[in-house]
Amino acid sequence: MTATRWLAEYAWLPDRDEPTADVLIEAEDGRFTTVTPLAGGDAPTTGVEVLTDAIRLPGLTLPGLANAHSHAFHRALRGRTHGGRGDFWTWREQMYAVAERLDPDSYLALARAVYAEMALAGVTCVGEFHYLHHGPGGKPYDDPNAMSAALVEAAAQAGIRITVLDAAYLTASVDGRPLAGTQLRFGDGDAVRWGERAAAFTPAGGHARVGAAVHSVRAVPAEQISTVARWARERDAPLHVHLSEQPAENDACRAVHGCTPTRLLADREALGATTTAVHATHPTSGDLTLLGDSRTVVCLCPTTERDLADGIGPARRMADAGIPLSLGSDSHAVVDLFEEARAVELDERLRTRRRGHFTGAELLKAASVAGHTALGWTDAGRLAVGARADLVTVRLDSARTAGVPPVGVFFAAGAADVTTVVVDGRTVVADGRHRAVDVPAELAAAIGEVTS
Repeated sequence: MTATRWLAEYAWLPDRDEPTADVLIEAEDGRFTTVTPLAGGDAPTTGVEVLTDAIRLPGLTLPGLANAHSHAFHRALRGRTHGGRGDFWTWREQMYAVAERLDPDSYLALARAVYAEMALAGVTCVGEFHYLHHGPGGKPYDDPNAMSAALVEAAAQAGIRITVLDAAYLTASVDGRPLAGTQLRFGDGDAVRWGERAAAFTPAGGHARVGAAVHSVRAVPAEQISTVARWARERDAPLHVHLSEQPAENDACRAVHGCTPTRLLADREALGATTTAVHATHPTSGDLTLLGDSRTVVCLCPTTERDLADGIGPARRMADAGIPLSLGSDSHAVVDLFEEARAVELDERLRTRRRGHFTGAELLKAASVAGHTALGWTDAGRLAVGARADLVTVRLDSARTAGVPPVGVFFAAGAADVTTVVVDGRTVVADGRHRAVDVPAELAAAIGEVTS
């Protein structure tokens, strides 16, 4: 197979505090085979010959970005939930109204457009936190995993990888109130039956894998959390969980179980290096110790957390406690991992009234390798020999980035500045356009189908 070569004007290489100029990158069979800075005498002996057929990448080239937390169908709510007052709980009712209308065909169309929008923003892998399993009223489809299959196919058509985080969603509240209304579509009865259905799904194609999720301590009874966690461990699969997104969740858990949600998960052996806690906006000091000591990942979703008025989590305290940080766009109020990364720093400034909490290199790690690892793709997210050949190039000459040094890209650039996206060695985005999907047209059509 013919190798592909790129010459990056700047590239951000692993474990470097700032980008490196003039880097030759080569890939074959979907893996990087060469990542060589040309300055300082490091050029290969065939340098001139190699450079004549190298694709120029003007701007800053980054490893592929990982969106570690997505609910694809929430994209239909963008711009529709801002007309009045309310909070997370009132927003949730509007979300349920969209969920009620989806079927495998309409979900495929919507998710394809959403994942293509992610590709335009530099996302090469998505973690889809998936709980919309069944038909209206909770009746299973003829294929009980038809909705999961739609998501996998959507990612394939959009050109990105996916980890389907199959979520157990069994109860409506911490005290075990049964599911009702739209929530019936989410449930499998109990964790054993959830596991049987999830285990029966084997996605086609090397771009997809399956993980597990405890939707939240509201949605999985305490005695069944360990069943879901064990399912994930036995398969060496990632486990994700919504955690302490709302103070009301913490209060309810204390009232029923006498402890915080984090302690409940720890006692059920659901924390650890392959677990990702999503949000963790309202942890106690003890919670941070539990998460840090277990090396549990936290996925921050700042644009959703601010959109839903959830609050600002203690990101710097998490990092200092040894908690790896990743990023997600969650409800897709915004699909822009640069904005998510930037918000980690800027929200911390608001919370503490001080500046300078995270370096650009730390934000890049959260947006790339940490997210891929949290989704089970441990060989992605680095511009390094042997890694998956994912790269994202960002313009340094747009109205947003002109005059900005490459090291400052996470404090200036946005999704609109992405020009090139390569996933597993295949070019998905070129000159800022998706090569297979008319993203605006398909988003408009798919959203219209479920909101009209």
